[in-house]
Amino acid sequence: MLSAVVTPEGDRIRWVELAGEGPARVYLHGLGATSPAYFAAVAAHPLLAGRRSLLVDMLGHGHSDRPEAFTYTLEAHADAVARALSEAGAEAVELIGHSMGGAVAIVLAARHPRLVSRLVLVDANLDPIPAVPRAPGSSGIASYTEEEFLAGGWAEVRDRVGAHWWSTMRLADRTALHRSAVHLAAGTTPTMRELLLDLKLPRTFLYPQADGSLPGADALEAAGVAVVAVPDCGHNIMLDNPEAFVRATAAALAPATP
Repeated sequence: MLSAVVTPEGDRIRWVELAGEGPARVYLHGLGATSPAYFAAVAAHPLLAGRRSLLVDMLGHGHSDRPEAFTYTLEAHADAVARALSEAGAEAVELIGHSMGGAVAIVLAARHPRLVSRLVLVDANLDPIPAVPRAPGSSGIASYTEEEFLAGGWAEVRDRVGAHWWSTMRLADRTALHRSAVHLAAGTTPTMRELLLDLKLPRTFLYPQADGSLPGADALEAAGVAVVAVPDCGHNIMLDNPEAFVRATAAALAPATP
């Protein structure tokens, strides 16, 4: 477990680091998750092992600090992770982000281009989404005010998301969880999709084949984004079908052929 100070107040981001060759691979978890729990097994798979790998917990999540004054916008998350990467001496990283972590990865690549050489987005949020009461994910959390969520809305969310997601969500600070969900639902300006289309680096988007056609896939592919449907999985591709996830990620990160 390593860490770096990422705010003026001294708050730390922490990560599990797997030794290996560079450039580093950096894994970013989704809302209410933690990177070691979601990515450790696939990062150690023979097709991906051997590279320096940082399994990063964003502020408010997992093993990282939980600053109450932090805004938890996607931009703030991205800048905090960027500071951690700089402190870790990790530049031109291969950035793999799941769900909210994918949205943060896009923003990080747009705001700190020297830090990112490739992106693999795992069913990442690309567009704003409406707040929907009683929905199980970020849109449901975002439907509460912060006061409502802290006063008991979190318990309703706990009962909706199920034991698996709650096993990591319960580790997140409740204020951080709510603010992150609100800002994830609101998205960025320009949107994450627009930022992704404009990036000038290799980009791959993995999504569950069972979801059908990915909205906007034609425009993504026209902009050079590889869109890959992964079979036999849901939103948590790396957990539901780790072998297919590893094969798709390894192909996305393979050295370019002349």
